[in-house]
Amino acid sequence: MNKLAAEFIGTAVLVLVGCGAAVLGGDHIGQVGIAVAFGLAIVAMAYGIGPISGCHVNPAVSLAAFIDGRMSANEMVMYWIAQFAGALVGALILLAIVGSNANLGQNGWGPGYLGEYSLVAALIFEIVFTAIFVIVILGATGQGSAPGFAGLAIGLTLAAIHLVGIQVTGVSVNPARSFGPAVLAGGQALVQLWLFIVAPAVGAVLGALLFRLRVLKVATA
Repeated sequence: MNKLAAEFIGTAVLVLVGCGAAVLGGDHIGQVGIAVAFGLAIVAMAYGIGPISGCHVNPAVSLAAFIDGRMSANEMVMYWIAQFAGALVGALILLAIVGSNANLGQNGWGPGYLGEYSLVAALIFEIVFTAIFVIVILGATGQGSAPGFAGLAIGLTLAAIHLVGIQVTGVSVNPARSFGPAVLAGGQALVQLWLFIVAPAVGAVLGALLFRLRVLKVATA
């Protein structure tokens, strides 16, 4: 239960801080500021709850950990429940502050959404960059990694991903992060939510298989 509570809180904080920066401060801090907010949220939670649950705060990360043999299927599903619930609560808190569900930092693509990129562009971005994110996470927390620096590496990677992709999809690489705002915003965000579940899952599998198949495993004597 401690692990699930940690994942619940961590995912809520990620949505509240990251999406909150976009909604409440986006006009002032811009794309760079939003990217930094998401990255700092991960860094903070990595050191705050990492020792308890590993700080997945992302169903795609838990899926990757399962594929790499780091957690059981049952534990993965329990993590998913905690993460989606936490994301919804984080979005609810943001809604209470904003007072409107028009913009809760929901992800999307196409006409009227930020850079108006296509469905194909959104799919490619979310698959590729989730795979990259997972590779960093599994590598930074695996055998031969530098103890104590994983949180920083993961947070900086998430910030970099946002710098690249905010105009494409708003950046998900995390089904829970997309779920909370989309459920409350409804409309087009909810219609497009499928992509932000499917694409990160595909990316997570691709990234994790590189470790499972020992392509990126540290060589042992």
